[in-house]
Amino acid sequence: RSPIGRGIRLKIGVLWVRVPPEVPASPYPAAPQDRPGQMENTLSTTWVSLYEAAKAVQRPRHVSSYIEAGGVAAAVESASGRIYTGVCVDTACTLGICAERNAILNMMTNGEDAIRRVLTIMRDGRTGPPCGACREMMTQLMPSRFGAVEVMIDYEAGKTMTLADLTPQWWLRR
Repeated sequence: RSPIGRGIRLKIGVLWVRVPPEVPASPYPAAPQDRPGQMENTLSTTWVSLYEAAKAVQRPRHVSSYIEAGGVAAAVESASGRIYTGVCVDTACTLGICAERNAILNMMTNGEDAIRRVLTIMRDGRTGPPCGACREMMTQLMPSRFGAVEVMIDYEAGKTMTLADLTPQWWLRR
């Protein structure tokens, strides 16, 4: 494991991230670079940890003649600050599950029910937003608080959005 928070330079894929020693171990209260859409050339230690956690479980493989797993990986940070991971499971009969929902179900299995941040690594190695089904699950999980959930859109560029921005016309808001 990397010594995050000890003033290091960390290489994540093609991106070098400087992690200064003064970054607090707890991501809250939020530092300016932790606010949605405000990350500039450096990523907070929380986003780096989420990326590393998702990358660690992303191992595309054939489980059987009918099931593939691990092509897409996700990490969610719960309200307590714990990180939960999940991978996509694709089946021949559409009973699979997305990586984000898998990570959320992992979080719920462990007794938590609130999300702060979500990061998804796609099959091509880049990050991207959750699909509509995953967004819907997050909004139903936290109907009065889903708008504050931060979603990593582009890790290399440090671009984030809130779930409210990604789900502007949610049907239960009307």
